[in-house]
Amino acid sequence: MNLPPTIRLDEEMSGYPILKIQHPTVTGSVALHGAHVMEWTPSHATSPVLFMSADSLFEPGKPIRGGIPVCWPWFGPHSEPDKPAHGFVRTMFWEIDHADEHAAGVDIVLRLADSRESCELWPHAFEVRLHIHMGRELSVGLEVTNTDSTPWSMTAALHSYFAVGDAKRISLHGLHGTEYVESRLSPEKRPERCPLVIDREVDRLYVSDATVIVRDPVWKRELHIEKSGSLSTVVWNPWIEKSKRLNDLPDQAYHGFVCVETANAGEDIVTVAPGATHRLFTRIGICREILAAG
Repeated sequence: MNLPPTIRLDEEMSGYPILKIQHPTVTGSVALHGAHVMEWTPSHATSPVLFMSADSLFEPGKPIRGGIPVCWPWFGPHSEPDKPAHGFVRTMFWEIDHADEHAAGVDIVLRLADSRESCELWPHAFEVRLHIHMGRELSVGLEVTNTDSTPWSMTAALHSYFAVGDAKRISLHGLHGTEYVESRLSPEKRPERCPLVIDREVDRLYVSDATVIVRDPVWKRELHIEKSGSLSTVVWNPWIEKSKRLNDLPDQAYHGFVCVETANAGEDIVTVAPGATHRLFTRIGICREILAAG
């Protein structure tokens, strides 16, 4: 495929191609392994927006830690312990379906379909496309089509890692009044009574279709995370002890990110009829950035 001038296929890492974007409005990168958005830095940003672990593995068959992993056709651990957590598409190579540039940024579509390898893990026919727009905003849409002759059910997530100045000082808004489950504590639903702050390990599944705002006083900005096709939002930070157990994350890296995930998870299970399509979509923007004086 002929790529536009602002999109380059970088194959410097053997067997691990990455699309590199250099556009007047944005700098970014997308790994074909997992259709993984690794970087999105609009030209008006003064700090990175997506967090990438310094210890992330860039090896075929290994998930990338950071950016926006695509979790599908299941989210979380599988009931069969020999199957990978968060599905299998994040550790497969996708193909480039479409790539274009225009004044507002770039548009990229990556595609993956069922194969002998996927059928060993999930015995259904499918076609998935990831639609990516990078410019002053980042849009990511997972389009899932059932190409089988019978219905099947799925869960999924756009497992977004957001870089922050200090996780202990941010606050998350937009989830007030919604119910959540704290996965490490109990399955009991609890109402969120105030803006969420990160002062311990957090792994919450919210019943919510609302926009989430991450207020970051250190980097003097707000991130707005909009979504559609999703009735659940996951907020995650591993904090101190869990970070030590993650080999692809430095022990102190939890200070620098929070995950706010656009998801179909928990009771938000989607059944897709033959020939039908489900779309899971998120749009991310820096809606307020106050530059320091001087």
